[in-house]
Amino acid sequence: MKLSTDLKKNIKEIKKRLTSQDIEFLDIKAGNLDGVLIFVKDITDKESLGELVLRPLSKLQGNVGKSELSDVFLSPEKKLVTDTDDIIDQVLSGFAAAIFDSVSEAFTFGLIKFEKRAITEPPTSAVIKGPREGFVESLPVNISLMRRRIKSSNLQFENLTIGTYSKTAVAICYIEGIADKKLVKLLKKKISEIDIDAVLDSSYVAKFLGEHKTSIFKQVGNTEKPDILTAKILEGRVAVFVDGSPIVITVPYLLVEDFQSPGDYYNSAYSATVARIIRLFSVVLSTLLPAFFVAAELFHLQLIPLSFLLTIVSSIKGIPLSPSFEMFFTLMIFEILNEASVRMPKYVGMVVSIVGGLVLGETAVSAGIISAPTLMIVALSGICLYTVPELEQTFSLIRLLFLLVAGSFGGYGLILAMAGTLIYLVSFENYSTPLFAPFSPLIVSDLKDGIYKGFLIEQTNRPESIKTHNKTRMKIKGEK
Repeated sequence: MKLSTDLKKNIKEIKKRLTSQDIEFLDIKAGNLDGVLIFVKDITDKESLGELVLRPLSKLQGNVGKSELSDVFLSPEKKLVTDTDDIIDQVLSGFAAAIFDSVSEAFTFGLIKFEKRAITEPPTSAVIKGPREGFVESLPVNISLMRRRIKSSNLQFENLTIGTYSKTAVAICYIEGIADKKLVKLLKKKISEIDIDAVLDSSYVAKFLGEHKTSIFKQVGNTEKPDILTAKILEGRVAVFVDGSPIVITVPYLLVEDFQSPGDYYNSAYSATVARIIRLFSVVLSTLLPAFFVAAELFHLQLIPLSFLLTIVSSIKGIPLSPSFEMFFTLMIFEILNEASVRMPKYVGMVVSIVGGLVLGETAVSAGIISAPTLMIVALSGICLYTVPELEQTFSLIRLLFLLVAGSFGGYGLILAMAGTLIYLVSFENYSTPLFAPFSPLIVSDLKDGIYKGFLIEQTNRPESIKTHNKTRMKIKGEK
């Protein structure tokens, strides 16, 4: 509904919709004009409101028109609004709105004052060397962290609002001239089509951006560190910021990203390469070891060395559970302890981890419920899986699936399950980008930052795995 020149009519219409008691309607005057200032008490900066809006208004005398009103306000975020819907949306977002009699336009002022968390190192991406700043829950703060790192007019932010009731601000971030325009347009379309009551975190938006709705594998990347996000968008990715979330979504996503740690780019290439190989080996070991052990116990005893086989036989004597159910039971206990330690208060959670890991495990072995080799394998599998925390949930499910297959069909079934999973990953694409790149399809130039971490001077071009408009990343003097 458009504003009229009748102040009482405008205020009556707005009060019908803004009925909450924390919304203030303050009578004001500007010379000969009567007006009303509308704002939310708890999210508007009252001190700035007084200095930038009310004090200048008090100096106006005599006949006042629209031009005088427009010139007197000192707020840098000043807008002219002609629709009551826009006024209500901005007031609920923390803006203040001033409406005057005989003027069919309202003035809104960006005087938002939210309590926000200090910028600290994110717990999910701790580094020994390198920047320690992490994103927070405030969208303006997160955007400022990016602007500080990329001082270029090509850094673009496109703003959207989603959520019927939450009216959550979302910003699409990319570098013009590098990012694929079709990808930016597609992401903007997907986000604008989201019709949901509220968006409380970026994970809500991530669910809508995946092209394979039922897949257990990640389809979008994420990060909490501005330096990592800077590197990603410089490679041609597009980022999605969500107000209220410290985690930023990145598209397209490659599986190899989660084997790359933030510290890899601040340490030597040799140590980074070794660390990545260890992470890959750890994930494979954690996923396959329980299933392989059960398959060997039930179907392929000849695969186990004789000395170790004798140890296993002596340890499982009197165990009431079958090998597959014993392994499954122990994995479930491990997952329960993990959930309990995460959900409980910090210091109590530490006690639960110690009691569960040491006392409960030792007691279960002594009581003859589970065997020592099974407990050791589950503990090793759990520790190895957390070397790549971003993939922990996905590969926990795959580990259980492989265990069920191995317990039912033995080693041959396990090999078929592994082959099926590998074929699925090789054929998986999201936003026309292969998930398994640069290994399938094989892109030799991108192997310089795959599992092998090449030297910085070698990485002169952006990844071929990601569609970009400008492939040159670095020029070396003396080369043409």
